[in-house]
Amino acid sequence: MAGPGMKRRDVLQAGTLVLLLGQAEIAFGASILGVRVWPAPDYTRVTIESDGILTAKSLVVQSPPRLAIDIEGIELNPQLRELVAKVQTDDPYIAGIRVGSGAASGVRLVIDLKQQALPQVFNLPPVAAYQHRLLVDLYPAKPVDPLEALIAERLREKPAAAPAPAVDPIAELIAKQTQPRPSVPTPQLSPSQTLSVAPAPPPSKTDRMIIIALDPGHGGEDPGAVGPAGTREKDVVLSVAHKLRERINATTVNGNPMRAFMTRDADFFVPLHVRVQKAQRVQADLFVSIHADAFVEPQARGASVFALSRTGASSAAARWLANKENSADLVGGVNVRTQDQHVARALLDMSTTAQINDSLKLGSALLGEIGNVGKLHKAKVEQAGFAVLKAPDIPSVLVETAFISNPEEETKLRTASYQDELADALMRGIQRYFAKNPPLARSRVV
Repeated sequence: MAGPGMKRRDVLQAGTLVLLLGQAEIAFGASILGVRVWPAPDYTRVTIESDGILTAKSLVVQSPPRLAIDIEGIELNPQLRELVAKVQTDDPYIAGIRVGSGAASGVRLVIDLKQQALPQVFNLPPVAAYQHRLLVDLYPAKPVDPLEALIAERLREKPAAAPAPAVDPIAELIAKQTQPRPSVPTPQLSPSQTLSVAPAPPPSKTDRMIIIALDPGHGGEDPGAVGPAGTREKDVVLSVAHKLRERINATTVNGNPMRAFMTRDADFFVPLHVRVQKAQRVQADLFVSIHADAFVEPQARGASVFALSRTGASSAAARWLANKENSADLVGGVNVRTQDQHVARALLDMSTTAQINDSLKLGSALLGEIGNVGKLHKAKVEQAGFAVLKAPDIPSVLVETAFISNPEEETKLRTASYQDELADALMRGIQRYFAKNPPLARSRVV
């Protein structure tokens, strides 16, 4: 449905999406339960939660860039008006949101954009603590290459060369002319002799970045586990990842700088297969997914480290945890209409024996250090079919830092001091792994 000033020829074909539902499924008079905006460098998400399915039609206009969404069968209410105030000034995609009554029975949202964007508009059924959700994802027309961004960041941090001392050109010329030249005899060679030439000096040392992909679990619409006092897993693990990033970025391996790449560095949701793809795009040397465990019984406690298994879980608890973590996409919200399931499935089925063996070595190194700062739930690395660990060429582990469902461990996880201890332990474990397993050669240099 085009609004005033909108022409069909202005519509971006890739950004137009119409959600059609049967009349029996349309929730006329549905109540809006909440609205949320999740800005991030990767994309910005707008969520409208309701007690019934919402049907919507969307239209993208190029000049000025904006997205119009007509939601049928609802009335303008205070919850929808809250969207206007939820837009942050530093949102990379949304300049503002306008809300008003539509031409027909319903509401029109107009999202003013800061740049051309590729929108995805889709519905999610009730899951976990959520009822029906209408999601609007705004992706950049040209995504940023994360590897190029890392290299650019590294180049900015390289110390500038010291300025050359000032030289008097006349004095330098006089010095050269008056300096005696050494007498060098010309070598007399027989026909059978050859002149020995000194070997060329070795090339200067290459600044090869060692990249560690840090994967704070959950985020955005998916809070992860929630402790008895309300501590959310997504917040704790993001804080630990930020602290670990600082330590990694200040460390070298055999003279080569380390650089942390975070699959998310703020509170937004990243699908499981996208986390794996991000690590591969930056050619990560290691992948460390950070979580906080939870169980139905509050007595469970201790940290665990998991690697991938191709044959089955090492324990019933590992299988249960993998199933729980693999369901994060359902809570966080993945647009199954646009997800290339064949590519995702192929990506997640190419794990190798060598990758798993290296992951077990990394897991053992991390587990040994984590045990020095807290209690371990299991003394050895466990294995299960975690989707997020299936990068075929990157040693990958999932670290459960503690049980957030345990009141005592939840209290510790909330403190900056314990988060620092965890980050220190993980850093030592990574260094311990590289001490025995030097990074492989890569074409990625600075």
